[in-house]
Amino acid sequence: MGYVLLKLIHVGTVYITFGLFLARGIWMLLDSPRLQDRWVKIVPHLNDTLLLTAAIGMLITGGLNPLVHPWLLVKITGLLLYIWLGTMALKRGKTKAQRSLYFVAALAVIGYIIAVAVTKQVIPGLI
Repeated sequence: MGYVLLKLIHVGTVYITFGLFLARGIWMLLDSPRLQDRWVKIVPHLNDTLLLTAAIGMLITGGLNPLVHPWLLVKITGLLLYIWLGTMALKRGKTKAQRSLYFVAALAVIGYIIAVAVTKQVIPGLI
């Protein structure tokens, strides 16, 4: 599979991940029973697996090494932070106030990761 196709899959799954996380976060804030729907517990994980697989494929196909390209290392670190914040927001936060703060922080990290991806800079300037 070529780099361009992998990038298309990666970017598409990023949009889906963002949309699903945003929906799940809003449902959490509203105490919506939709958060317990079976598909809501499965689809995001399937999409994220495809997203990560495409990202790894891009690294391999493009010969990109995160240790050589600091912006890639920052994206990976940001991803780990986003996963932790998202888990705290949707599952492990003790109060709704805590989960709300984690949710907003996770959204900020997503924004940062996207800005780094677009600019390929550790500290993105104005786009």
